[in-house]
Amino acid sequence: MSRYNPKLAEAKWQEVWRRREAFRAVEDPGRPKYYVLEMFPYPSGRIHMGHVRNYTMGDVVARFKRARGFNVLHPMGWDAFGLPAENAALENKVHPAKWTYENIANMRRQLMSMGLSLDWSRELATCDPGYYRHQQKMFLDFLKAGLVYRKESWVNWDPAEHTVLANEQVIDGRGWRSGVPVERRKLAQWFLKITAYAEELLGALDGLERWPDKVRLMQRNWIGRSEGLRLDFALRGRPEKVEVFTTRPDTLFGASFLALSAEHPLTQALARDNPALAAFVERCRQGGTSAADVETAEKLGFDTGLEAAHPFRAGEAVPVFVANFVLMEYGTGAIFGCPAHDQRDLDFARKYGLAVKPVVIPAEAEPAGYRIAAEAYTGPGRLANSDFLDGLTVAAAKAAVAARAEAGGFGRREVNWRLRDWGVSRQRYWGCPIPIIHCASCGMVPVPEADLPVSLPEDVEFDRPGNPLDRHPSWCHVACPSCGKPARRETDTFDTFVDSSWYFARFCSPQASSPVQRAAVDYWLPVDQYIGGVEHAILHLLYSRFYTRAMQKCGYLDVAEPFAGLFTQGMVCHATYRDEAGQWLFPADTRRAADGALVHAETGRPVSIGRSEKMSKSRKNVVDPEDIIERYGADTARWFMLSDSPPERDLEWTEAGVEGAWRFTQRLWRLAAAEGLPAPGASQPNEFGPAALALRRATHKAIRRVTEDIEGFRFNVAVARIYELANALTEFRGDPSGGAWALREAVKTLVRLAGPMMPHLAEELWQLLGHDRLLAESAWPEPEAALLVDETVTVAVQVGGKLRATLSLARDLGEPELRQAVLAEDKIKRALDGRTIRKMVVVPNRVVNLVV
Repeated sequence: MSRYNPKLAEAKWQEVWRRREAFRAVEDPGRPKYYVLEMFPYPSGRIHMGHVRNYTMGDVVARFKRARGFNVLHPMGWDAFGLPAENAALENKVHPAKWTYENIANMRRQLMSMGLSLDWSRELATCDPGYYRHQQKMFLDFLKAGLVYRKESWVNWDPAEHTVLANEQVIDGRGWRSGVPVERRKLAQWFLKITAYAEELLGALDGLERWPDKVRLMQRNWIGRSEGLRLDFALRGRPEKVEVFTTRPDTLFGASFLALSAEHPLTQALARDNPALAAFVERCRQGGTSAADVETAEKLGFDTGLEAAHPFRAGEAVPVFVANFVLMEYGTGAIFGCPAHDQRDLDFARKYGLAVKPVVIPAEAEPAGYRIAAEAYTGPGRLANSDFLDGLTVAAAKAAVAARAEAGGFGRREVNWRLRDWGVSRQRYWGCPIPIIHCASCGMVPVPEADLPVSLPEDVEFDRPGNPLDRHPSWCHVACPSCGKPARRETDTFDTFVDSSWYFARFCSPQASSPVQRAAVDYWLPVDQYIGGVEHAILHLLYSRFYTRAMQKCGYLDVAEPFAGLFTQGMVCHATYRDEAGQWLFPADTRRAADGALVHAETGRPVSIGRSEKMSKSRKNVVDPEDIIERYGADTARWFMLSDSPPERDLEWTEAGVEGAWRFTQRLWRLAAAEGLPAPGASQPNEFGPAALALRRATHKAIRRVTEDIEGFRFNVAVARIYELANALTEFRGDPSGGAWALREAVKTLVRLAGPMMPHLAEELWQLLGHDRLLAESAWPEPEAALLVDETVTVAVQVGGKLRATLSLARDLGEPELRQAVLAEDKIKRALDGRTIRKMVVVPNRVVNLVV
């Protein structure tokens, strides 16, 4: 028998699917819909193994649901704006548009070679003016709806990329792409009012039952609802008061300092006359603006020399510091520090020699002798050293402080949010222009809808860093639409996360003359299954949830949650390699020497193997999907991606694993292409012999289990079930009574079950089995209930309540036959040892207990 040739088969079936428009989606109210979507890629130029894994998973779901009778939408597009294109323009002297569209063409070709069941007629790119004109229209609608504003604010400035970063884009004080330490600058920025939906975004997380718990927790923490108290502290010798927000008013009697943000108005006023403080403020601006950044940075303070009076203890005061860990954006930009019960405050107090006064005492401790050592105490307990709070629980103390503060007029209860409004201004060229014109007479003027899109000029120079739109001789100069006087375009462009916050809705009607066609989004949304990396839990996923609500407010659609189900896949990992000089090597640059040692492929010098890490270009531990597809075929790559690890976990790429997947494609070919199978349509026999019946049971159990496993995203388990059915076929030795028919049923089922995972091979075998209809258009098999029940059961036999034997017996055996089988077992005879059986207790098909 000839070997399966994936090169011929894969090209052939991809062309058949394309010609037949097998995966084109059309709204059909008479059929249940299923919208499956993988996070669309940035067109970097080549797909990587992470793409292969992600899109294979989505394709399995799409093909499976289509076979189950659903009207499936499975589109693809390109998250095409962004700084890498500008960087390429700087480095290679090529326009970002040319670079981007060439990359799109190459990646489209690569994705098509994977055999994905995508509706390419809906393809879109966010850099296309036909896409972003609608984004500009929605921005203006959001502006009218009060969801957009512009103000000066302190921002994270990436000095390498010359642009603003959102808090979420600053990782450990560095730009998420450049890795360069960020700076704080004050700039006029456009904001989307995501905080208007903070309560709703938080509350709705409970309803996202098909989202991973870890993602919901990450969003819950990021939104960060906190109930607390706003307190006024009077300053000694000055008329001002300092407002403080705290979630721990119970610890007020343990306060030993106040701390202000570097951007607090009082700080700014003091710094004008204090050069040392001004220098400290400037130092604070060198770090990021996010809570995560200040949490990890060294805690620094500047003693202002001011003192704040304690609200409840007359004559007591605490020093006022400016501290780099206090954010102006959270609460009031001022805190009181209680070192005994907050680790950050404790670290600060130890550094600056401030008092540490315990006021919450654990149940097992004595107040008089209780001391704080290296760690602050943050657990439960009773109040002590706290005047009218002594003896109260933490909860009762919080309520008591709030009540007295409100009664005294120097405090009020308040809910605060960690979530900040979304700053969407970016100082770069390759992004969607913000459709605003600045006029000296009229102020900010929206671009008229008839003038949309505001397109990017093509004649720009990338001869130096920064935004070339600012330097363009004509594009930014325009007449004011309101008064006609000379005015200037907004030269900031949108954060690319705006582009990806609604693309899933545009896929529903990508040719519509408005952002969405209402009938289409009403039919397709929400996305039933969204697939992508957990790294997008806070950025893209939270922004999309907000953006969908903003679209709902403006009448574009009638859903609040864009993604009903979310699956976050693991990463693809590979061992890392270094040469003797410590330089990273590609796996292809290594080989095994005669003695089995790993050496450099060219020099023969020793190579050291490092730990397995996520595939990355920087460490060169990457495998080119195109090479794998060329050598083994797309189905082998797909099968390995699904078979070797649970999809939510990281997958270790190994050559041995790929070879194993390749061998199975050949094995499946041999099993299904064998001669001697009955022709399609042969009548089912009335009787089946034992071997044929056993094979049929294995077949129908495989149908049930693979169905359940794909539904549950247990793709690796589904693969294992298919292996089991293949083994049952291999072991089948025939049966004169219905054996040939059972064999054909099993082979056909094996091919059908493998179809979503290895679609090209399955189509080839489906045709060989005599089917006229495409497998991609054929129904999923349903198991026969009678064949899911085993004829034999395993029965536990006890003597006096102790397990003595397990027997394989016929199902539903009568009591006389059951008694005879049990007493014939040698282990039971020995356990009875001649004793009389008083009673036999039977749990049908499960347990027999002999009472002696």
